Amino acid sequence: MERNLMKGNEALAEAAIRAGCKCFFGYPITPQTELAAYMAKRMNKAGGVFLQAESEIAAVNMVLGAASTGVRAMTSSSSPGISLKAEGISYIAGSDLPAVIINVQRGGPGLGGIQPSQADYWQATKAVGHGDFHLLVFAPASVQEMVDMVVKAFDSADKYRMPAMILADGLLGQMMEPVSFPEINANAYDKSSWAADGHKNKREHHIINSLYLQPDKLEKSVKERFERYETIKATETDAELYLTEDCDILLCAYGATARVVKSAVNAARAEGIKAGMFRPKTLWPFPVKEINEACKTASRILDVEMSMGQMIDDIKLAINCSKPVDFYGRTGGVIPTPAEILEEIKKVGGAK
Repeated sequence: MERNLMKGNEALAEAAIRAGCKCFFGYPITPQTELAAYMAKRMNKAGGVFLQAESEIAAVNMVLGAASTGVRAMTSSSSPGISLKAEGISYIAGSDLPAVIINVQRGGPGLGGIQPSQADYWQATKAVGHGDFHLLVFAPASVQEMVDMVVKAFDSADKYRMPAMILADGLLGQMMEPVSFPEINANAYDKSSWAADGHKNKREHHIINSLYLQPDKLEKSVKERFERYETIKATETDAELYLTEDCDILLCAYGATARVVKSAVNAARAEGIKAGMFRPKTLWPFPVKEINEACKTASRILDVEMSMGQMIDDIKLAINCSKPVDFYGRTGGVIPTPAEILEEIKKVGGAK
């Protein structure tokens, strides 16, 4: 399979086009602007539509409109821009529409900085918008995984009729790595039963709506959605387990941070410390079964993030607080080093 050297942001865009994305609506913000710029160059040639909206709010509502017709639609932004899109994402979820949202995270809160961060974990997995809903959240750790997860995000969004998010960061968006693009079937899901794409008197009207004036009808709709979520939690989790078969200390990390953590685990092993790594690839649903498998021999867990510690609660809940969980993190755009993490492994009890 042919491999191409590509920047992460551009690989995300190319993968989306190949996955059948026909409408992209966005607004420039560092560090994901190259994604939108690539779409501007390629979408028209690929038979799609690119539009730079007047704001992030406008962009996500254009996604809502396009998705309602059954076409694959996507938007991208970085942290403050995702906050502006939050209401529209809730409308998409409430309308049971498939769509893909890319968040190439930067530091915050507020304008923060343009350096890499993982401080949007809570937003993505717990509260991206108002109301009772979830969205699928995928966490790539390489440019190749960005490609693969965009395809998976579109497929999963279509399958479950819900929005999906790729939670990347500025480090992954800006780095260049060789990637290959898989063969893709973008027409795998029949949307004829719900898409508002013109009926020409051949069928009943399809109404795309998230407004329910009768409380009992809204409750029924939400409960049906949460039944779908239970199926997703049972079947769609994914994680990487690295040197966990005999580990005494398990490190947990996702995304770009996991690359640094893997180096620290290797360094710890070289010093005789039995360290291992658990890397969730899906952040929602969180891989509960996989983390319990990964920590079965470990006496304690060390969570490492580019934040002040947002995944740690999901780790504790997943293992029913059965083992002590420590935390090490850098924030504000600072990337932790393998040496720092190795020292933390020794400090929390990994050294013999």
